[in-house]
Formats: sequence, structure tokens, C-alpha cells
Amino acid sequence: MPFLSANLTIDAPLVDAMTDALMEAGAVSVDVSDADAGTVWERPIFDEPDHASSAAWLHARLCALIPTELDVRKVIEKARRIAGIEGTLAFDVNRVDDQDWVRRTQSQFTPQHVTERLWVVPSWHAPPDPHALNIVLDPGLAFGTGTHPTTRLCLRWLERTLKGGESVIDFGCGSGILAIAALKLGATRASGIDIDP
Repeated sequence: MPFLSANLTIDAPLVDAMTDALMEAGAVSVDVSDADAGTVWERPIFDEPDHASSAAWLHARLCALIPTELDVRKVIEKARRIAGIEGTLAFDVNRVDDQDWVRRTQSQFTPQHVTERLWVVPSWHAPPDPHALNIVLDPGLAFGTGTHPTTRLCLRWLERTLKGGESVIDFGCGSGILAIAALKLGATRASGIDIDP
């Protein structure tokens, strides 16, 4: 099923209200990104608890996915009113044709060489080194695909630290990658705990 992608730029303090309003007005999803990315005004945000600003960026780019049977102008106007934004909002519209989204997502994940003997391998790939310790998983919505620096650092730490026979808790486990790695590295027991189904 094709969709229409409505793209608009707004000031960061309006992001939450406009995102909620777009969903209420008929959008099926809204992606938020830094409108100033790649410019001198780009601001890296790490979502730290003591961050001085409640707004992620100075300006946000909203990309609302809207069913083709809806009038995009009416959706944007309704959302603007719901969010309490004055004036008109400039936006552009692109068509998003239906695709094999699973295959497209899979194409983004390739085997990750984490250490000399440890690989993270998506299940649809053959392990590059069959003799390595290969963590085979299905990257998806859960955190823990082996591409994020924190996951890689934890995997390296596990490899350096585990001697064999340990019990490990992977708290906030996401995909369970650290628990799986711990078992492959010699832990006797590993428990993965998460609150997100």
C-alpha cells in the first residue's frame, strides 16, 4: 500500500504537540529528525538527564506518513489547529511506494566483526568465519544488533572479563545479544531482563 510523506520543518518546542496532532489528524507515523543536520547549526544531542534544554534540536524536520486516501493539506491544517500553531505551515509531499520493507530493512544489517573471535551475524547471512564465536540473531526493533558503540563495548568487555562459569544478567536486554555472547564466552548461566515486549 503506498503512502504520502508530508515533510515540514518546525521549531523544536512545538515538536511534541505537532507530532501528537499529526497522529490525531490521520498520520500513521511521524519521524522526527534534526532539520539543521549537516549545517553549522547542527546540535548533537545525547539525551542526558542533566541536558540544559528540553528541546532536542533548534529546528525539527517532521516526516508524517499519511494514507493516500486522505487530503494531505487537510491533515496538516487540522494538525496545526490541534497543536495551537498560528499561521500556515509550509510542507512538501512525496509518494512512498509500497516495498518489501522486511527485505529493505534486512539489507541494512550485515555481519559485524566485534573482536578477533566474535561476530554478530544476521540470521539471513552465512557467518564470515564459521570457526569464530558467531552470535546469530534477527535484528529488528529490539536494541542489540551489534552496530551500536555501547553494544560493541559491552561485548568486548565480556570477552576480556569472562573466564568461564559465571552467571550474567543482561538487564534491559533488548535482543538478548549480551546474554547470548556471555554464554558463548563461557558463562554457565545468563538471564535477559527487559520491560519492553
